[in-house]
Amino acid sequence: MGRKNRMTLGILAIVLALLPVLVRNPYYLGVLVFVGIYSLITIGLSMLMGYAGQISLGHAGFFAIGAYTSGLLTTKGGFPPLFAFLVAILLTACVAFLIGVPSLKLRGHYLAMATLGFGEIVHIALNASVDLTGGPSGFGEIPRIALGGLLVESALSRYYLVYALVIIALLLSLNIVHSRVGRALRSIHGSELAASAMGVNTARYKVQVFVLSAIYASVAGSLYAHFITFISPGSFDLTFSVLLVTMVVIGGMSSVWGALMGTALLGLLPEVLRGFKDYDILIYGAILLLMMMFMPDGLFGLSQRLFVRRSARSQGRGLPMRQKTSEV
Repeated sequence: MGRKNRMTLGILAIVLALLPVLVRNPYYLGVLVFVGIYSLITIGLSMLMGYAGQISLGHAGFFAIGAYTSGLLTTKGGFPPLFAFLVAILLTACVAFLIGVPSLKLRGHYLAMATLGFGEIVHIALNASVDLTGGPSGFGEIPRIALGGLLVESALSRYYLVYALVIIALLLSLNIVHSRVGRALRSIHGSELAASAMGVNTARYKVQVFVLSAIYASVAGSLYAHFITFISPGSFDLTFSVLLVTMVVIGGMSSVWGALMGTALLGLLPEVLRGFKDYDILIYGAILLLMMMFMPDGLFGLSQRLFVRRSARSQGRGLPMRQKTSEV
């Protein structure tokens, strides 16, 4: 990870740490908590889509596995939440491996349909297993998370826990994408055939990043279950998977920073448009349409272009002075 990314990550950590000083309303802190939970998923999805070039429309299924595993172990099994977190991660990783090995042999639309089918199977199974999951009605009374005897119950404590995990996920992801593994993933995205010809084990790397992105979704699902204390299949349907992919695309698939931008925009925009009442959906759709038309590389790509133009203008202003100095 380069110096620029370290500085950006440090600045982000400081801003997130100080943000509750300005946002004290528990409701808005709760909205930011959900943005953080979704960011965990989109960071992993960005690595899968933006770096490895693999499309997934089934990450709501991994999100559900994490939530239901952690919720069931704590409510019906009586296990502590942290133990349930670890079991959920292991189970999700195993499922992702079993799904990823055959499905990642597919490409393009075929891969998207395979992952979509997985997500729908999980959704149907949750609805059908009434005795275990409560069926469409779901189940509640999921205990809160306790760290060192301290109950993570308030909106402020949930906020700091979520964004501490977001910073850790970012740190891990940035180190991966700027390592030899990251270069291999980018080569797969560019041309899988060429990467294989150069000796890159494309199958192994694709499965590894798929499992890692599923683990991020599992952690987010466990947090969701223990924060809401009630879960039902309606929160883990295809619409949610499409929303996650939209967040990554709107933010820009070329960087994990884009995933954060897209998640923040689509997570906060509905709250901003809430005052428009019956027209909020139309405005929301129009904004997304315009962004897809005029910003095909997402918010991160736009920020990069603006930075390059600003740098070019600043260099242009300094050019006459340098020429005058040389003449003297």
